[in-house]
Amino acid sequence: LEYGVMPATQILDAPLTGAATEGGWDPQNSDGKFDGPLSLRQALVKSKNLVSIRLLQHLGLGPVRDWVARFGFAPDSQPDNLTLALGAGSASPLQMAQAYAMLANGGQRVTPVVIERITDAKGQVLFEAAPAVASEPVIPARNLFITNSLLNDVARIGTAAKAQAQLNRSDLYGKTGTTNDAVDAWFAGYQPSLVAVVWMGHDEPRSLGERESGGGLALPIWINFMRQALAGVPLAPAAEPPDGVQRLGDDWVYSEWADGSFVQGIGLAEMATEPTGAASSPALAPRALPSTSPEPVRQ
Repeated sequence: LEYGVMPATQILDAPLTGAATEGGWDPQNSDGKFDGPLSLRQALVKSKNLVSIRLLQHLGLGPVRDWVARFGFAPDSQPDNLTLALGAGSASPLQMAQAYAMLANGGQRVTPVVIERITDAKGQVLFEAAPAVASEPVIPARNLFITNSLLNDVARIGTAAKAQAQLNRSDLYGKTGTTNDAVDAWFAGYQPSLVAVVWMGHDEPRSLGERESGGGLALPIWINFMRQALAGVPLAPAAEPPDGVQRLGDDWVYSEWADGSFVQGIGLAEMATEPTGAASSPALAPRALPSTSPEPVRQ
């Protein structure tokens, strides 16, 4: 988003070509299908791997690794190649929950607390963790707003549509995840007051089953937990769009690109047959990231 790729940007969903395939790398979509040009929003809703890879190719590894660091993932734990787009880096469920908590918490970091309070048999408090201290958001408000709108669609009409349908709540957000050969199944999701992450896998990595997925294995666990955890919790109102965001057609766009000057397409020139004039838009010059965000921590 910070580099001009908006939810309406068209990105090619097709097998990789050229240098990216050297060494025999041939990534696939989990549904086994290629749908051609899709908007960024459509691709996320459908969990399209090839779109994510082309997006990373367009942005470059450096900016993406730096942005990932804002969410608490050490760059050294993330691959320095295109597999980064598919979640090939190392992360624990707790780290994932901490990262998604930033999306639910207005862009502010949340420090995990394992033990909140210890009391004795008489109810006297022996230990209590220090209260959370508010911090400056590390994600721009308008970026957070659009990201949340994308993840809300995933839980409404996408690979996690069962979340909103079965819990009958429109204030749910999240993303499914399935690694190669269904070795790991994930669902990371949240309601504005609560974040939960489910991982399923074996101690010794092996497939969970040929047709298994994050939506089929992890999501039902998340739904069962949230059904109890959110019982009696009022529906959170939809967020109001912040300054610097406006509607363009059917989607949101940063105001400076409301004239249509955002990145219109990525990878479209790879199509063997393309409509007259269709081509990848030139990348916008990277701009300085917002001053409210600290430099990524490198370890």
